[in-house]
Amino acid sequence: MSRYTVLLYWEGDSYSALVPVLGVASQGSTVEGALAMAQEVAELHIQGLLEDCEPVMDEESPPIVAAIEVAIPVPAIP
Repeated sequence: MSRYTVLLYWEGDSYSALVPVLGVASQGSTVEGALAMAQEVAELHIQGLLEDCEPVMDEESPPIVAAIEVAIPVPAIP
């Protein structure tokens, strides 16, 4: 069994779930739902990789997840 990082984003009416190392995403109306869908899409993706004799990426160590603040300039109104 492997463990993968899932990033969750609230997008207005649902959560988007991204599994960066596998390059797959899904969504759900709750955090739990989004995580369940992320697990399902990850398992399907891995199954497809194995069927195609492709390597399955694994996280060697968990990523560092951080946030930054960026100033966005307000455009001048002509």
